[in-house]
Amino acid sequence: MEKFELEQKIVEMIKTVYDPEIPVNIYDLGLIYRIELKEDNAVEIDMTLTAPNCPAADFMMEDVRQKVESVEGIGKVTLNLVFEPEWNQELMTEEAKLELGLL
Repeated sequence: MEKFELEQKIVEMIKTVYDPEIPVNIYDLGLIYRIELKEDNAVEIDMTLTAPNCPAADFMMEDVRQKVESVEGIGKVTLNLVFEPEWNQELMTEEAKLELGLL
């Protein structure tokens, strides 16, 4: 599978992860800052939370890890929880803003 296809599958899987308090997937919420597919098909992902003290943080991170690891051809998955830049509603996709009634 080509790198582009793998990256698309990774994004598709991340789009199945939801913040339990918000009816929008974490990708469209803008919580995924970086996805880097390495030469050995290891993946490094930088993600954030809507709030630093989010009670669902561990659950969401584990969900992302398991779903990305389930993509055929993917090696080790490294998740980095980052808070710079701080998340805000501007990072959301237009679809997410529509879904939440912000447009």
